[in-house]
Amino acid sequence: MSILGNPVLLSVLVMTVLCLLKVNVLIAILISAVAAGLFAGIPINDVMGTLVGGMGGNSETALSYVLLGALAFAVQATGLAGKLVKGLEKVFGKNGMIFALVLAGIACFSQNLIPVHIAFIPILIPPLLKMMNEMKLDRRAAACSLTFGLKAPYVMLPVGFGLIFHTIISNAMNDNGMVIDRMLVWRTTLLPGLGMVAGLLIAIFFSYRKKREYQDLPLKGVAETEKDTGGFTLQHWGALVGAVAAFVIQLTLGSLPLGAVVGLAIMVATKAINFKNLDDTISGGVAMMGWIAFVMLVASGYGSVIRETGGVPELVNAASGLLGGSKFVAALVMLFIGLIITMGIGTSFGTVPIVATIFVPLCMSLGFSVMATACIIAVAGALGDAGSPASDSTLGPTAGLNADGQHDHIWDTCVPTFLHYNVPLLIVGAIAATIL
Repeated sequence: MSILGNPVLLSVLVMTVLCLLKVNVLIAILISAVAAGLFAGIPINDVMGTLVGGMGGNSETALSYVLLGALAFAVQATGLAGKLVKGLEKVFGKNGMIFALVLAGIACFSQNLIPVHIAFIPILIPPLLKMMNEMKLDRRAAACSLTFGLKAPYVMLPVGFGLIFHTIISNAMNDNGMVIDRMLVWRTTLLPGLGMVAGLLIAIFFSYRKKREYQDLPLKGVAETEKDTGGFTLQHWGALVGAVAAFVIQLTLGSLPLGAVVGLAIMVATKAINFKNLDDTISGGVAMMGWIAFVMLVASGYGSVIRETGGVPELVNAASGLLGGSKFVAALVMLFIGLIITMGIGTSFGTVPIVATIFVPLCMSLGFSVMATACIIAVAGALGDAGSPASDSTLGPTAGLNADGQHDHIWDTCVPTFLHYNVPLLIVGAIAATIL
């Protein structure tokens, strides 16, 4: 099979075109999954069975998002988030570019210092939208800041989620006959990661530095907050303790759904939210985060269909003839394959074991060093995480920035993050693999 007839490549192209045409992301992923199966010659009934059966892979994540949405709804209803916003307003005033850098820093902390991943977004970002409107901050810059913080730390640093990512890389390489210590992986990803830093600075200080007007609209699914009484009330303390408890339980027990439930229980017990309003709180959480939850479910099913087609190894085999004798070209082709796979599956962590099986022997035959191979596998996995409509690195920022319906998932999150992070990762990653 030629590379142009590969079902994975064709399916990702279908999804990309549909998304750019502003077809609903959920529908675009469903159509692309069916297309992948049909391109591979799989009967449509089997395609749908694989799709539905594979949706369970993200079930815990989807439940977490809905419960986090309920927790965020409750926190916002108490007015606690509003007090935080007022404090930030005093610090940053109207300086949108500095604020965007701070957002990137907060998002970085969510990957290592307090590894809660996107859990902070529905609680922190929606209340900040009014302040961002006053700054006239282009939300595309904010999306780039958040996605940078969700992605760059695990690419570059062997702590938090980065330690997990680097461990997956080293284990996959060891399993395929190329031994590397996990604490050496960061040395191979540092240079590509610096390419992402350059992309962030270009986004904030050049691409999206111009003022952009937004309206002060009600947040979707969020009730009016309590009037500011001037000081901390029992409701505020209850909301704060509930939110902290949710994150502590996630860190200690590894269960975000359990943490969210405990957080809500604490808020009910302290009367931060009234028990009789609990139904409204859950409904508000579904309204706020239900969309991202369903997209993650369908994205997991889509990933299962992609794997079922057998198109990934065929894609690599078809591309191997294009490698020639140039290490730079070979690295570029392998990274491009990783981009296609991750754009479809939507998870960098899940892409690594897939590409390592084929890339390790291929890199051996082409004379790449162990460090260069680790760089190729790491960057191939990370590529596409930014820019993919099905990735939580893009869905999370959109869920926060679109709380008032003024931020488009594809054109305001996926396209900007694709350009500012995947392009430098692709170029710098190929250069790094050549010189390592």
